[in-house]
Amino acid sequence: MISTLGRYKIVAEIGQGAMGVVYKAVDPIIDRTVAIKTINLNLSRQELEEYEARFQQEIKAAGRLNHPNIVTIYDVGKTDQVAYMAMEYLEGNELKDIIASGQLLSPVQVVDIIAQVADGLWFAHQQDIVHRDVKPSNIMVLGGGIAKITDFGIARLPNSAVKTMTGLILGSPRYMSPEQVIGKSIDARSDIFSLGVVLYEALTGVAPFDGDNVNAIMYATVNTTPTPPSQHNRNVPAMLDLIVAKAMAKLLEDRYQSVKEFADDVREVRRQMDSSRPATALKASNAPAAPKKPASILPPSVAVETSTLPMATRDERAKEDERPVPLAKTFDSFDATLRLAAMTDQTEDFREYISQTQKMRAYKGKIEGPHAAKMQAQPPAAASAAPPPAPAPAPAVQQERKPPRVVAPRPMQFPQPQPAPGRSTATNLIAIAAIVVLSIAAVALTIALLLK
Repeated sequence: MISTLGRYKIVAEIGQGAMGVVYKAVDPIIDRTVAIKTINLNLSRQELEEYEARFQQEIKAAGRLNHPNIVTIYDVGKTDQVAYMAMEYLEGNELKDIIASGQLLSPVQVVDIIAQVADGLWFAHQQDIVHRDVKPSNIMVLGGGIAKITDFGIARLPNSAVKTMTGLILGSPRYMSPEQVIGKSIDARSDIFSLGVVLYEALTGVAPFDGDNVNAIMYATVNTTPTPPSQHNRNVPAMLDLIVAKAMAKLLEDRYQSVKEFADDVREVRRQMDSSRPATALKASNAPAAPKKPASILPPSVAVETSTLPMATRDERAKEDERPVPLAKTFDSFDATLRLAAMTDQTEDFREYISQTQKMRAYKGKIEGPHAAKMQAQPPAAASAAPPPAPAPAPAVQQERKPPRVVAPRPMQFPQPQPAPGRSTATNLIAIAAIVVLSIAAVALTIALLLK
């Protein structure tokens, strides 16, 4: 290992790349740690010219790019054996190594990294520079989750002096766009496709386009559509499936037209993941709209707000349904008494009263209600013990009254018996006595019901 390069003191070897070796070094003048990237000049003349041109192109490209998400270039130089470039020393890990570790980053972390890379690419594209080699090994992830793009070595500058041979493809096959694979002219949308592939692999740990050899990988890139990332990683939200599919669209017109659009969508997913809340906190927003209350029929001055009144429980409503219907104090209708006794299953309690009243009034009506049949099936004991009295004079013809729909108090109206011609005074006294007895019985019935 060499000890110095120009004024820089070599501290350690960081790694090796296609263009040469990368060292960690120190600039003694300002005591700054830098990374030294070299190009091995022990190559054939043609290879040397090509790599030197690419090296100079990277220097020019990086020199124009001053962005927080792009590595900073400090200095360039050349010795007899190597050409070198001093750049910002990054203490972190390549995204390639993070993916290869087998420990997938969370979707939130991946989205943050990709959004930062997109920001750096957008700045480069604004300078008319296309990276052309976006891949995990060219993305450094620093402490605190900061991401930086490295290696603009094959970047296309305006009026680039770098000429490639016919059929020669620069870039990494797994991350190249379809137009890059088939040798068409490329623009900024090629970097969008490559960044979509990086996003896919970072989310799943699986390359979307793979094969046993370079030709198989290229064929898959041009002709196959990978499965959505969420099928490999259940933690991936569905919206990221759509973003990846749009970024890796085969046709340019179907793809994102700028990397800024890509970044905006990725950040929208990040915002949605940040704003997620437990289900209980979402009930208010998910609840259906309350139905409109009907207008009150009461005047505004007496309208009552009922939304806060307590509602009866199910048990309370059941108890109310089981309570017997009470008698009103003004209730004195014999017909209503019969119906009420049948409805409340109290016919036995008033059997004697009903029998005596029927005898005295020669009641010819019928007891109506659900329990009327029960009353008629059981003849009163008093009626069977005593012989029926002589038929009373026929009362005036009355129309049979239908039972009211609701039980309401109604004054009791007794039909006044019409005395027949020639009837004795004794008969009239008996009728008057019967009326008195009936009135007393009605009062007694009302009192008994109230006390019960």
